[in-house]
Amino acid sequence: MEMFDTHAHLNWREEYKDDIDAVLENAKKNGVTHILLASSEITDSELSLHLRAAKKNRGIRLSCMVGVHPEMATSFDEEAKVKLEGWLSQKDELGIVAVGEIGMDYHYDDCSPVHEATAFIYQMGLAYRYDLPAVIHERDACEDTLFILKSLHEQNALRENPGVLHCFSGSPETAEILLKMGFYLGFDGPITFKNARKAPDVIRMCPLDRLLVETDSPYMTPAPFRGQRNEPAYVKYIVEEMARIKEIPAEEMARITTENAQRLFGKDT
Repeated sequence: MEMFDTHAHLNWREEYKDDIDAVLENAKKNGVTHILLASSEITDSELSLHLRAAKKNRGIRLSCMVGVHPEMATSFDEEAKVKLEGWLSQKDELGIVAVGEIGMDYHYDDCSPVHEATAFIYQMGLAYRYDLPAVIHERDACEDTLFILKSLHEQNALRENPGVLHCFSGSPETAEILLKMGFYLGFDGPITFKNARKAPDVIRMCPLDRLLVETDSPYMTPAPFRGQRNEPAYVKYIVEEMARIKEIPAEEMARITTENAQRLFGKDT
């Protein structure tokens, strides 16, 4: 199987500082052909760009997203905007295929909803202006996230395929709204857990051409490695579980989700 891990934080030095080459080699051995390096702040985005440049000839395709996560929204200042604009103006040369991860997160009280919404809306504007998909994070903020996305949709300020709801954990009803706006849905290790409930229902109702697989490494580790550090090689367990839910062969699910990722993020990065 050839697989595309559409969300991995391999730029986090502490988790991978001693064995990043082995992690990439293990991914390649397990059929991963492409990894989209996730980012959560400006420094993090810069590390992704450096990692791609340093490791791009390792026999596995690496692409980048750049953006500021909602938990880091207080750091979204004029300097951050200038940095993002500079990178996005060179997106093809730098291998940038998405703006992310961005969005809304009310799980902690680290940042006010106003700061989060301001950063989210601005970065959605960047995604539209630079014709890139957005990688959206939402946690405990479904209503406000949907309000913002619906508003942008009504203003014709979203691309035809505007992006992906990363690590989707919402209801089938929420999924239906997002699918109608053109979004893809990304799924991670938790779908392999015995207590998974909503995600399998969403996967069953979601059209095959809107599904993406991701690891969110180093977090969200699937069974049978739950509790350990995650890595892109484990994306096969997500593919296999998604295939089981959809009642198709794992090889077919790998092909479909890879084609979906290439359609959204581009084939030639």
